Amino acid sequence: MTRNLSGLPAAARDLLWGTNWGSLQHAYGSGEDIPVALCSLVDEDPEVRSEALAVLDTGLLHQGSLYTATVPAALFVAAILNHPVGLTDHEGHPPWDDGRPRTLRAALLVWMGQVAESAAYGEDLVRDRTDWQWAPWHDETRREPDPDKLTALHACREVRPTLYDAIEPFLNSPDPHVREAALGAAVPLLSAPELADRLPRAATLLRTRLGTVAGRRERASVARALGVWRMDTSDLLDDSDPAVRVCAALSPAHVDRPRALAILLDALRDPRTTDGWFPEPLPGLDGWFRFTVLRSALVLAETFEEVAPVAIAIAAAGGTSVVDFERGPILRRAFPGGYDPAHPLTPAQRDLLRAFVHTDEATGSIGGNVLWFRAAGLPDNREGLAALL
Repeated sequence: MTRNLSGLPAAARDLLWGTNWGSLQHAYGSGEDIPVALCSLVDEDPEVRSEALAVLDTGLLHQGSLYTATVPAALFVAAILNHPVGLTDHEGHPPWDDGRPRTLRAALLVWMGQVAESAAYGEDLVRDRTDWQWAPWHDETRREPDPDKLTALHACREVRPTLYDAIEPFLNSPDPHVREAALGAAVPLLSAPELADRLPRAATLLRTRLGTVAGRRERASVARALGVWRMDTSDLLDDSDPAVRVCAALSPAHVDRPRALAILLDALRDPRTTDGWFPEPLPGLDGWFRFTVLRSALVLAETFEEVAPVAIAIAAAGGTSVVDFERGPILRRAFPGGYDPAHPLTPAQRDLLRAFVHTDEATGSIGGNVLWFRAAGLPDNREGLAALL
């Protein structure tokens, strides 16, 4: 720690000395051991740096949870982004994980983005419900965090302007991995209401980059970011790359809705190709890309009938591994207010339920979707569904 202190920026040193770490908490107890880990981030030994990054992941952001020690640690990381050691390669993050080679700076930016995503969760329930992992019972089980975690949450939200100002210069980095990590952090940060004044400049910067980069991944990431920020992406619906067109169609704001929906549905008709566009998920997304495309299509559709042919084909395909991310959301979209016995089924609803009943894989078509059927007010067994038909 003594060896590394002298090379730290003044802001980072001030955070170390000016913070009462013993009064703070991380996932495993008192924060008094965190200063050593933070100083180790700039150590000349790559193994020491890897272990320090593991502390950020497992101790200060354990399974996405925020702690009172997370906030000053995030400010410290923001303060050292320009440190020369940030240019060194860092292959393992955490040390036991075989990730693609990248610089320490990129790894730190990825972690800041994860902090920003955790801070944004629960802030906008409408936005949360469009996430590919959301399920209707999540709202029912949502609990008020304990006082310490609530304090940490509010503190993280308060420092978002400082965090964004630190990462913005790297949106234009010559290193593509750093640019991607910076954009991944900027997306949740600039979704915060108090950062609305930074949006125009960020959008202009990204638009400029679109004219200079040819890579699918970066262009698609920019298109998605602009959409998340409610910027107009209508022009990108005509992009020559189908992956960019789809990312531009993911957000309904300022977009030609019928054309955007058609683009999304075309992508869902060929899910293997769509998933193959991004073998490694784009920043801020996990799981197969088609899950995000499907959720966006279901939100964009004004009626279930608009998406019924594609949705019913997905439901009829069966399988058990993607219950919550495909057939469940489709079922909810078909019965948005729940099944009402007083009203007859529409042809599209009837065709969807018939697809469930007739799918050979019973576990995949019905048994694996029990919670979704119950959320839609429907019988959760083949016999009950068949009786409705």
